[in-house]
Amino acid sequence: MIPRASEQTVRTLLRGFPIVTITGPRQSGKTTLAKLIFADKPYRSLEDPDIRQAAQDDPRGFLERFPGGAVLDEVQRCPEILSYLQTIVDADGRMGLFILTGSQQFGLLSGITQSLAGRTAFVELLPFSIAELTGAGLIPDTIDEMMLKGGYPALYDREISTRAWFGAYVTAYIERDVRQVLMVQELETFRRFVRLCAGRTGQLLNLSSLAADSGITHNTAKAWISVLEASYILFQLRPHHVNFNKRLVKAPKLYFYDAGLACWFLGLQTPQHLETHPLRGNIFETLIVAELMKSRLNRGERPDIYFWRDSNGNEVDVIIEAGDRLIPVEIKSGKTVVRDFFAGLEKWKNLAGTRALNPVLIYGGDDQYRHAMTDVIGWRNAGGERGLF
Repeated sequence: MIPRASEQTVRTLLRGFPIVTITGPRQSGKTTLAKLIFADKPYRSLEDPDIRQAAQDDPRGFLERFPGGAVLDEVQRCPEILSYLQTIVDADGRMGLFILTGSQQFGLLSGITQSLAGRTAFVELLPFSIAELTGAGLIPDTIDEMMLKGGYPALYDREISTRAWFGAYVTAYIERDVRQVLMVQELETFRRFVRLCAGRTGQLLNLSSLAADSGITHNTAKAWISVLEASYILFQLRPHHVNFNKRLVKAPKLYFYDAGLACWFLGLQTPQHLETHPLRGNIFETLIVAELMKSRLNRGERPDIYFWRDSNGNEVDVIIEAGDRLIPVEIKSGKTVVRDFFAGLEKWKNLAGTRALNPVLIYGGDDQYRHAMTDVIGWRNAGGERGLF
Protein backbone atom coordinates (compact mmCIF):
# COMPACT_ATOMS: atom_id res chain seq x y z
CA MET A 1 0.00 0.00 0.00
CA ILE A 2 1.21 3.49 -0.87
CA PRO A 3 1.43 5.60 2.33
CA ARG A 4 -1.02 8.49 2.34
CA ALA A 5 0.10 11.93 3.46
CA SER A 6 -3.19 12.46 5.31
CA GLU A 7 -2.85 9.36 7.50
CA GLN A 8 -1.17 11.22 10.35
CA THR A 9 -3.72 14.02 10.06
CA VAL A 10 -6.57 11.53 10.56
CA ARG A 11 -4.81 9.83 13.49
CA THR A 12 -4.24 13.18 15.18
CA LEU A 13 -7.87 14.25 14.72
CA LEU A 14 -9.10 10.96 16.20
CA ARG A 15 -7.45 11.93 19.47
CA GLY A 16 -9.67 14.99 19.75
CA PHE A 17 -12.95 13.95 18.07
CA PRO A 18 -15.17 10.90 18.54
CA ILE A 19 -15.68 10.74 14.76
CA VAL A 20 -13.57 11.59 11.72
CA THR A 21 -15.32 11.84 8.36
CA ILE A 22 -13.24 11.18 5.23
CA THR A 23 -14.75 12.56 2.04
CA GLY A 24 -13.45 12.60 -1.52
CA PRO A 25 -14.10 11.22 -4.99
CA ARG A 26 -14.96 7.60 -5.57
CA GLN A 27 -11.91 5.36 -5.82
CA SER A 28 -9.56 7.88 -4.18
CA GLY A 29 -8.54 5.46 -1.41
CA LYS A 30 -10.88 6.49 1.42
CA THR A 31 -11.84 2.94 2.38
CA THR A 32 -8.26 1.69 2.24
CA LEU A 33 -7.07 4.50 4.49
CA ALA A 34 -9.92 4.04 6.98
CA LYS A 35 -9.31 0.28 7.21
CA LEU A 36 -5.61 0.85 7.74
CA ILE A 37 -6.16 3.29 10.60
CA PHE A 38 -8.92 1.19 12.21
CA ALA A 39 -7.39 -2.20 11.39
CA ASP A 40 -8.70 -3.65 14.67
CA LYS A 41 -12.27 -2.38 14.32
CA PRO A 42 -15.24 -3.70 12.31
CA TYR A 43 -15.91 -2.43 8.81
CA ARG A 44 -19.35 -2.07 7.25
CA SER A 45 -20.19 -0.64 3.84
CA LEU A 46 -23.58 0.96 3.47
CA GLU A 47 -23.36 0.39 -0.27
CA ASP A 48 -24.20 -3.24 0.58
CA PRO A 49 -28.02 -3.50 0.27
CA ASP A 50 -28.39 -5.92 3.18
CA ILE A 51 -26.29 -3.81 5.55
CA ARG A 52 -28.02 -0.64 4.44
CA GLN A 53 -31.43 -2.22 5.02
CA ALA A 54 -30.43 -3.33 8.51
CA ALA A 55 -29.23 0.18 9.35
CA GLN A 56 -32.42 1.74 8.01
CA ASP A 57 -34.78 -0.69 9.76
CA ASP A 58 -33.12 -0.51 13.17
CA PRO A 59 -30.46 2.24 13.32
CA ARG A 60 -30.02 2.07 17.08
CA GLY A 61 -29.64 -1.71 17.09
CA PHE A 62 -27.27 -1.54 14.12
CA LEU A 63 -24.92 0.92 15.82
CA GLU A 64 -25.03 -0.95 19.15
CA ARG A 65 -23.22 -3.80 17.40
CA PHE A 66 -20.07 -1.65 17.50
CA PRO A 67 -19.46 -0.73 21.17
CA GLY A 68 -15.81 -0.02 20.41
CA GLY A 69 -16.48 1.91 17.20
CA ALA A 70 -16.18 0.99 13.53
CA VAL A 71 -15.57 2.13 9.97
CA LEU A 72 -18.87 3.00 8.29
CA ASP A 73 -18.29 3.33 4.56
CA GLU A 74 -20.38 5.42 2.11
CA VAL A 75 -22.50 6.68 4.98
CA GLN A 76 -24.37 9.13 2.75
CA ARG A 77 -26.34 6.10 1.57
CA CYS A 78 -28.02 5.89 4.99
CA PRO A 79 -28.25 9.36 6.55
CA GLU A 80 -30.85 8.08 9.03
CA ILE A 81 -28.15 6.68 11.31
CA LEU A 82 -26.40 10.02 11.87
CA SER A 83 -28.77 11.27 14.59
CA TYR A 84 -28.47 7.95 16.42
CA LEU A 85 -24.70 8.13 16.07
CA GLN A 86 -24.78 11.51 17.79
CA THR A 87 -26.61 10.01 20.77
CA ILE A 88 -24.16 7.12 21.04
CA VAL A 89 -20.94 9.15 20.95
CA ASP A 90 -22.36 11.73 23.36
CA ALA A 91 -23.23 9.02 25.85
CA ASP A 92 -19.92 7.20 25.41
CA GLY A 93 -17.59 10.19 25.73
CA ARG A 94 -14.54 8.49 24.18
CA MET A 95 -12.57 9.94 21.30
CA GLY A 96 -11.69 8.09 18.10
CA LEU A 97 -14.70 5.78 17.95
CA PHE A 98 -15.84 5.97 14.33
CA ILE A 99 -14.49 6.77 10.89
CA LEU A 100 -17.17 7.66 8.36
CA THR A 101 -16.51 7.87 4.63
CA GLY A 102 -18.53 9.37 1.83
CA SER A 103 -18.16 10.27 -1.83
CA GLN A 104 -20.79 12.97 -2.24
CA GLN A 105 -20.38 16.22 -0.40
CA PHE A 106 -24.04 17.24 -0.70
CA GLY A 107 -25.46 13.94 0.57
CA LEU A 108 -23.02 13.61 3.43
CA LEU A 109 -22.36 17.11 4.66
CA SER A 110 -25.98 18.21 4.93
CA GLY A 111 -26.77 15.33 7.29
CA ILE A 112 -23.61 15.75 9.31
CA THR A 113 -24.11 19.49 9.67
CA GLN A 114 -27.49 18.82 11.23
CA SER A 115 -26.60 15.80 13.38
CA LEU A 116 -22.88 15.68 14.14
CA ALA A 117 -21.78 19.30 14.36
CA GLY A 118 -18.86 19.56 16.77
CA ARG A 119 -18.54 15.77 16.99
CA THR A 120 -16.69 15.05 13.80
CA ALA A 121 -13.64 16.42 12.01
CA PHE A 122 -13.38 16.33 8.23
CA VAL A 123 -10.55 15.17 5.99
CA GLU A 124 -10.85 15.41 2.21
CA LEU A 125 -8.87 12.66 0.47
CA LEU A 126 -8.07 13.30 -3.19
CA PRO A 127 -6.23 10.91 -5.55
CA PHE A 128 -2.48 10.34 -5.05
CA SER A 129 -0.32 13.44 -4.97
CA ILE A 130 2.99 13.70 -6.80
CA ALA A 131 4.78 13.53 -3.43
CA GLU A 132 2.97 10.31 -2.49
CA LEU A 133 3.81 8.69 -5.81
CA THR A 134 7.42 9.84 -5.58
CA GLY A 135 7.76 8.40 -2.08
CA ALA A 136 6.48 5.04 -3.32
CA GLY A 137 8.78 5.03 -6.36
CA LEU A 138 5.79 5.05 -8.73
CA ILE A 139 6.02 8.53 -10.19
CA PRO A 140 5.76 8.48 -14.02
CA ASP A 141 9.00 9.27 -15.85
CA THR A 142 7.81 12.42 -17.62
CA ILE A 143 5.43 15.25 -16.90
CA ASP A 144 3.28 14.32 -19.91
CA GLU A 145 2.88 10.77 -18.60
CA MET A 146 1.96 12.17 -15.20
CA MET A 147 -0.71 14.44 -16.64
CA LEU A 148 -2.13 11.66 -18.81
CA LYS A 149 -2.30 9.08 -16.01
CA GLY A 150 -3.38 11.27 -13.09
CA GLY A 151 -3.43 10.06 -9.51
CA TYR A 152 -6.26 7.58 -8.99
CA PRO A 153 -4.89 4.67 -6.91
CA ALA A 154 -6.31 1.90 -9.11
CA LEU A 155 -4.02 2.96 -11.95
CA TYR A 156 -0.97 2.26 -9.77
CA ASP A 157 -1.91 -1.01 -8.08
CA ARG A 158 -3.28 -3.10 -10.95
CA GLU A 159 -2.51 -3.93 -14.57
CA ILE A 160 -5.04 -1.89 -16.47
CA SER A 161 -4.87 0.77 -19.16
CA THR A 162 -5.83 4.32 -18.27
CA ARG A 163 -8.32 4.40 -21.13
CA ALA A 164 -10.16 1.30 -19.90
CA TRP A 165 -10.18 2.36 -16.27
CA PHE A 166 -11.37 5.93 -16.86
CA GLY A 167 -14.07 4.65 -19.22
CA ALA A 168 -15.42 2.31 -16.55
CA TYR A 169 -15.09 4.99 -13.87
CA VAL A 170 -17.06 7.56 -15.83
CA THR A 171 -19.80 5.09 -16.69
CA ALA A 172 -20.19 4.05 -13.06
CA TYR A 173 -20.16 7.68 -11.94
CA ILE A 174 -22.90 8.68 -14.37
CA GLU A 175 -25.09 5.69 -13.55
CA ARG A 176 -24.70 5.77 -9.78
CA ASP A 177 -24.29 9.41 -8.85
CA VAL A 178 -25.70 11.70 -11.50
CA ARG A 179 -28.85 9.68 -12.06
CA GLN A 180 -29.43 9.41 -8.31
CA VAL A 181 -29.06 13.13 -7.73
CA LEU A 182 -30.32 14.87 -10.87
CA MET A 183 -32.29 12.15 -12.65
CA VAL A 184 -30.44 13.01 -15.86
CA GLN A 185 -32.19 11.37 -18.79
CA GLU A 186 -30.05 12.59 -21.68
CA LEU A 187 -26.78 10.98 -20.68
CA GLU A 188 -25.10 11.83 -23.95
CA THR A 189 -25.87 15.51 -23.39
CA PHE A 190 -24.35 15.27 -19.93
CA ARG A 191 -21.24 13.54 -21.30
CA ARG A 192 -20.86 16.31 -23.87
CA PHE A 193 -21.21 18.86 -21.09
CA VAL A 194 -18.41 17.26 -19.07
CA ARG A 195 -16.19 17.06 -22.17
CA LEU A 196 -16.75 20.76 -22.74
CA CYS A 197 -15.83 21.39 -19.09
CA ALA A 198 -12.59 19.48 -19.68
CA GLY A 199 -11.91 21.73 -22.65
CA ARG A 200 -12.22 24.72 -20.32
CA THR A 201 -10.05 23.44 -17.47
CA GLY A 202 -7.65 26.12 -16.27
CA GLN A 203 -9.81 28.85 -17.84
CA LEU A 204 -12.35 31.39 -16.64
CA LEU A 205 -15.80 29.85 -16.28
CA ASN A 206 -18.45 31.41 -18.52
CA LEU A 207 -21.64 29.52 -17.68
CA SER A 208 -23.69 31.12 -20.45
CA SER A 209 -21.17 30.10 -23.11
CA LEU A 210 -20.82 26.61 -21.63
CA ALA A 211 -24.58 26.14 -21.55
CA ALA A 212 -25.02 27.35 -25.12
CA ASP A 213 -22.28 25.05 -26.43
CA SER A 214 -23.84 22.13 -24.55
CA GLY A 215 -27.37 22.80 -25.78
CA ILE A 216 -28.80 23.25 -22.27
CA THR A 217 -30.13 26.12 -20.19
CA HIS A 218 -28.01 28.33 -17.95
CA ASN A 219 -29.74 26.92 -14.84
CA THR A 220 -29.12 23.34 -15.95
CA ALA A 221 -25.44 24.09 -16.51
CA LYS A 222 -25.24 25.63 -13.06
CA ALA A 223 -26.88 22.57 -11.49
CA TRP A 224 -24.60 20.17 -13.37
CA ILE A 225 -21.50 22.12 -12.32
CA SER A 226 -22.70 21.86 -8.72
CA VAL A 227 -23.09 18.10 -8.87
CA LEU A 228 -19.68 17.69 -10.51
CA GLU A 229 -18.19 19.77 -7.70
CA ALA A 230 -20.03 17.80 -5.03
CA SER A 231 -18.72 14.55 -6.50
CA TYR A 232 -15.14 15.84 -6.59
CA ILE A 233 -14.81 15.80 -10.37
CA LEU A 234 -14.04 19.50 -10.69
CA PHE A 235 -13.79 22.65 -8.60
CA GLN A 236 -13.87 26.41 -9.03
CA LEU A 237 -10.94 28.60 -8.03
CA ARG A 238 -12.14 32.00 -6.90
CA PRO A 239 -10.41 35.31 -7.68
CA HIS A 240 -8.60 36.82 -4.73
CA HIS A 241 -10.57 39.62 -3.11
CA VAL A 242 -7.69 42.10 -2.80
CA ASN A 243 -7.77 44.59 -5.65
CA PHE A 244 -4.72 46.86 -5.21
CA ASN A 245 -6.87 49.67 -6.61
CA LYS A 246 -7.35 47.76 -9.85
CA ARG A 247 -10.51 46.43 -11.44
CA LEU A 248 -10.49 42.63 -11.16
CA VAL A 249 -12.30 39.88 -13.00
CA LYS A 250 -15.02 38.30 -10.87
CA ALA A 251 -15.53 35.01 -12.67
CA PRO A 252 -13.95 31.86 -11.13
CA LYS A 253 -11.60 29.53 -12.98
CA LEU A 254 -12.60 25.92 -13.60
CA TYR A 255 -10.32 22.98 -12.79
CA PHE A 256 -10.56 19.21 -12.70
CA TYR A 257 -9.34 17.54 -9.52
CA ASP A 258 -7.50 14.97 -11.64
CA ALA A 259 -5.58 15.88 -14.80
CA GLY A 260 -5.77 12.30 -16.06
CA LEU A 261 -9.56 12.36 -15.99
CA ALA A 262 -9.56 15.68 -17.87
CA CYS A 263 -7.24 14.14 -20.48
CA TRP A 264 -9.60 11.18 -20.87
CA PHE A 265 -12.56 13.46 -21.53
CA LEU A 266 -10.45 15.33 -24.10
CA GLY A 267 -9.65 12.08 -25.91
CA LEU A 268 -5.90 12.27 -25.24
CA GLN A 269 -4.37 8.80 -25.41
CA THR A 270 -0.56 9.08 -25.56
CA PRO A 271 2.12 11.39 -24.13
CA GLN A 272 3.09 12.26 -27.69
CA HIS A 273 -0.46 13.42 -28.38
CA LEU A 274 -0.41 15.56 -25.25
CA GLU A 275 3.00 17.12 -26.01
CA THR A 276 1.60 19.10 -28.93
CA HIS A 277 -1.97 19.58 -27.74
CA PRO A 278 -3.15 23.21 -27.59
CA LEU A 279 -4.49 22.66 -24.05
CA ARG A 280 -1.25 21.20 -22.67
CA GLY A 281 -0.54 24.36 -20.65
CA ASN A 282 -4.05 24.31 -19.18
CA ILE A 283 -3.74 20.64 -18.24
CA PHE A 284 -0.36 21.28 -16.59
CA GLU A 285 -1.90 24.15 -14.65
CA THR A 286 -4.76 21.83 -13.64
CA LEU A 287 -2.29 19.27 -12.32
CA ILE A 288 -0.33 21.82 -10.28
CA VAL A 289 -3.32 23.65 -8.82
CA ALA A 290 -4.78 20.29 -7.73
CA GLU A 291 -1.40 19.45 -6.15
CA LEU A 292 -1.51 22.65 -4.13
CA MET A 293 -5.02 21.73 -3.00
CA LYS A 294 -3.90 18.22 -1.98
CA SER A 295 -0.93 19.53 -0.05
CA ARG A 296 -3.10 21.65 2.21
CA LEU A 297 -5.97 19.17 2.53
CA ASN A 298 -3.56 16.37 3.46
CA ARG A 299 -2.37 18.50 6.37
CA GLY A 300 -5.93 19.15 7.47
CA GLU A 301 -5.77 22.80 6.40
CA ARG A 302 -8.25 24.85 4.44
CA PRO A 303 -7.17 25.20 0.81
CA ASP A 304 -7.05 28.99 0.93
CA ILE A 305 -5.82 29.41 -2.62
CA TYR A 306 -7.07 31.84 -5.24
CA PHE A 307 -5.98 33.46 -8.48
CA TRP A 308 -5.49 37.10 -9.43
CA ARG A 309 -6.28 38.81 -12.71
CA ASP A 310 -7.02 42.45 -13.43
CA SER A 311 -9.00 43.99 -16.26
CA ASN A 312 -5.80 44.60 -18.25
CA GLY A 313 -4.99 40.90 -18.43
CA ASN A 314 -2.27 40.90 -15.78
CA GLU A 315 -2.52 37.59 -13.93
CA VAL A 316 -0.96 35.38 -11.29
CA ASP A 317 -2.12 31.77 -11.49
CA VAL A 318 -2.35 31.12 -7.73
CA ILE A 319 -2.38 33.29 -4.64
CA ILE A 320 -1.88 31.36 -1.38
CA GLU A 321 -2.95 33.03 1.84
CA ALA A 322 -0.39 32.62 4.64
CA GLY A 323 -1.83 34.55 7.55
CA ASP A 324 -1.92 38.19 6.52
CA ARG A 325 0.73 37.60 3.85
CA LEU A 326 0.30 36.30 0.33
CA ILE A 327 2.40 33.87 -1.72
CA PRO A 328 2.07 34.34 -5.49
CA VAL A 329 2.61 31.22 -7.61
CA GLU A 330 3.08 31.25 -11.38
CA ILE A 331 2.64 27.97 -13.29
CA LYS A 332 4.36 27.36 -16.64
CA SER A 333 4.42 24.05 -18.51
CA GLY A 334 7.66 24.79 -20.39
CA LYS A 335 10.76 22.79 -19.45
CA THR A 336 13.06 25.76 -19.97
CA VAL A 337 12.73 28.81 -17.73
CA VAL A 338 12.66 32.04 -19.73
CA ARG A 339 12.40 35.70 -18.71
CA ASP A 340 8.73 36.02 -19.67
CA PHE A 341 7.79 33.48 -16.98
CA PHE A 342 8.42 36.09 -14.29
CA ALA A 343 6.45 38.99 -15.80
CA GLY A 344 3.17 38.37 -13.97
CA LEU A 345 4.93 37.81 -10.64
CA GLU A 346 6.90 41.04 -10.94
CA LYS A 347 3.79 43.05 -11.80
CA TRP A 348 1.91 41.58 -8.83
CA LYS A 349 4.81 42.11 -6.40
CA ASN A 350 4.94 45.80 -7.26
CA LEU A 351 1.23 46.14 -6.50
CA ALA A 352 1.18 43.97 -3.36
CA GLY A 353 4.06 45.66 -1.60
CA THR A 354 4.68 44.43 1.95
CA ARG A 355 1.90 41.83 1.82
CA ALA A 356 3.87 39.75 -0.67
CA LEU A 357 6.04 36.83 0.39
CA ASN A 358 8.68 35.33 -1.87
CA PRO A 359 7.06 34.43 -5.20
CA VAL A 360 7.19 30.92 -6.61
CA LEU A 361 7.48 29.69 -10.19
CA ILE A 362 6.49 26.06 -10.83
CA TYR A 363 7.51 24.82 -14.27
CA GLY A 364 7.64 21.67 -16.36
CA GLY A 365 11.33 20.98 -15.74
CA ASP A 366 13.12 19.21 -12.91
CA ASP A 367 15.55 21.70 -11.37
CA GLN A 368 15.01 23.69 -8.22
CA TYR A 369 16.80 26.96 -7.53
CA ARG A 370 16.34 30.64 -6.70
CA HIS A 371 16.34 33.34 -9.36
CA ALA A 372 15.54 37.06 -9.10
CA MET A 373 14.07 36.65 -5.59
CA THR A 374 11.80 33.87 -6.89
CA ASP A 375 11.82 30.19 -5.88
CA VAL A 376 11.89 28.16 -9.10
CA ILE A 377 10.46 24.68 -8.50
CA GLY A 378 10.23 21.70 -10.84
CA TRP A 379 6.92 19.87 -11.19
CA ARG A 380 8.03 16.92 -9.02
CA ASN A 381 8.13 19.23 -5.96
CA ALA A 382 4.99 21.16 -6.81
CA GLY A 383 2.77 20.08 -3.95
CA GLY A 384 4.69 21.67 -1.14
CA GLU A 385 4.63 18.59 1.13
CA ARG A 386 8.38 19.09 1.52
CA GLY A 387 7.93 22.44 3.18
CA LEU A 388 8.07 24.69 0.11
CA PHE A 389 4.79 26.45 1.04
